[in-house]
Amino acid sequence: MIPKAKNPFQAVFKAMQMGAILLITSSILVSCAVFTPAKTSPETKLAPQLLKEDLSLLKRILEANHPSLYWYSSKQSLDTAYQRAFGAIKDSMSLVAYKNLLAQWVAQIQCGHTRVLFPSNFSRNADRFRFPSFPLTLKVWNDTAVVTGNFDRNDSVLRRGIQLLSINDRSIANITQTMYAYMSTDGHALNHKAQNISSNFPAWYRTVFGTDTLYRFVYRTKEGNTDTVSRKAFTPVRVASASSVDSSRNTGPTLSKRAIRLLSKRVLLVDTVNRFAVMRLNTFSNGAMKRFFRSSFRSLKKLGIQDLAVDLRENGGGRVNNYIRLTRYLAQQPFKVGDTVAATTRNIQYKQYIKPAWPFWIAMQLSATKMEDGKYHYRRYERHYFQPYSADKAFRGNLYLIQAGATFSAASMFTATLKGQSNVLVVGEESGGGYYGNSAMHIPEIVLPNSKLRVTLPLYRLVMDKNRAKGRGVMPDIVVPPNAALIARGVDPKLLYISNLIAAKKQAALKQ
Repeated sequence: MIPKAKNPFQAVFKAMQMGAILLITSSILVSCAVFTPAKTSPETKLAPQLLKEDLSLLKRILEANHPSLYWYSSKQSLDTAYQRAFGAIKDSMSLVAYKNLLAQWVAQIQCGHTRVLFPSNFSRNADRFRFPSFPLTLKVWNDTAVVTGNFDRNDSVLRRGIQLLSINDRSIANITQTMYAYMSTDGHALNHKAQNISSNFPAWYRTVFGTDTLYRFVYRTKEGNTDTVSRKAFTPVRVASASSVDSSRNTGPTLSKRAIRLLSKRVLLVDTVNRFAVMRLNTFSNGAMKRFFRSSFRSLKKLGIQDLAVDLRENGGGRVNNYIRLTRYLAQQPFKVGDTVAATTRNIQYKQYIKPAWPFWIAMQLSATKMEDGKYHYRRYERHYFQPYSADKAFRGNLYLIQAGATFSAASMFTATLKGQSNVLVVGEESGGGYYGNSAMHIPEIVLPNSKLRVTLPLYRLVMDKNRAKGRGVMPDIVVPPNAALIARGVDPKLLYISNLIAAKKQAALKQ
């Protein structure tokens, strides 16, 4: 039995959770604005002929450029789904309805890097628009939904940790399965879809089910009984501008915007008493990662830290170079990016609808080589083995990799590379990114000319290891699922497990 250790980082992570709630609130405002662009209203009807033209064009672009169109779904099944979508356009449709139609078809490709997005101008001027929204934030997994936040702070019933059983007479299972149909993921890794819902449940609910003025919740009480309560939709209020805030109230030290931005991307927390550190990486993009990794591992070595947890639960990927750089600090053996990194073409077709096309076209002309299989291969990533850093730079202590459904793309490549190493324990849930491989590397956007909807287009297929099982994410060595009771207490179950495990190991060592 692992004893319960006090989590030295609980206060810090609680502050991060509050930041996450503020982020979700902001994203709700953005998602509300998403439905009111400057020139196009979501209720504006688009003529069926224009919609059919966009759908037909999208099919041709994907067939000409996508490296893995039939990786998980056969051509026949995708063509059948396409005909069903095409036949559903019988009359004018709103942009939201059309986006949902396209998303259902694109999701059947089963590629997490191929997804349908609203026009870019939908997210502009978010502060001008305030629409009623779903009043709660939720954590969703399997057929379970638990309240993580309530925009009505005075609500004494629907508090953090309360489990919902149904919303407006729809069971949670029905709601999640319906939403899943509109989401793209790598293969069959449904945990990625669950995390997408959890990241912004109000926006997903509005997109799929529309706006309700009243929400009827069936929930489980703390005593284990079921009860029912109704709540009105949440209407966001205008946030005061920075210039209108009384700066004299800020008595403590303040951080620059750049420092706040960097901390939101990566942070190192060190418990010098217990010699335990947590490196939280929310992205592999930007964030001055090279300097951060160098200074972090210098600090860990100087302080004699022997236990390091790398938290990748919110890391959706980013630059492959940053994944490689971090892995070199932690790997014990040489490694390469993948067995296969290949594109179907290096002459990107339909460039006029792909943004940006020319930078990626130039990169592929310079780096891709046509091989006997007719594909264009990025040979450096297929052949080159990256060497671990020397012992004076590298970390050789106990390593805990924390992952979940949002661990995607380069982040799941990172956990997949280190999984199985003697000093590594992968803790948490199945990753959202594929263990076998994914389609990514270069990812421009298709912009459909009539609706202006965007569809992300990966240009390379990556097979990390041809001997791995295909179709799922990286499986953790230790499964630590979400827990309603711990959510109610604001406790991080995965970090708590690692803290307890480290404490138990040290306790056992003292007895020897």
